[in-house]
Amino acid sequence: MIKKAQKEDLEEILKLQYLAYQSEAKLFGNMDIPPLKQTIEKVYDEFQKGVILKAVDDGGVIIGSVRAYQESGTVYIGKLMVHPKMQNKGIGTKLLLEIENEYPNQRYELFTSTRSEKNIALYQKLGYKIFDEKQVTEELRFVYMEKV
Repeated sequence: MIKKAQKEDLEEILKLQYLAYQSEAKLFGNMDIPPLKQTIEKVYDEFQKGVILKAVDDGGVIIGSVRAYQESGTVYIGKLMVHPKMQNKGIGTKLLLEIENEYPNQRYELFTSTRSEKNIALYQKLGYKIFDEKQVTEELRFVYMEKV
């Protein structure tokens, strides 16, 4: 089940983020990536600025989440995550489609690492197209994708 996160959910979502982004960090052999360093205060800021959704299992445990905010006609989507043991079951797809439903008929933008091939494939399957790439560090390149 997917619903809007409440303020009291944010610590659990941040713990899930720390767990879910381990695989991303391993792609680079570097645990020093922003999602693994984010503070609860920054998550509260994102909560105030936009929408955070959560996916919960039958027991009410948060197993996935996504965030978005709207600015200047674009919805910026970020931190799409699913518990490692719950991946490849359609939860990420449902979260992404549901966050789009929160902001209907907009331009959507997100980014991921060029090494995150599964993420890129998912986004392309859902209609996102690459429109830019940026070198972040010697190792890290981001691909920016949009859906209009």
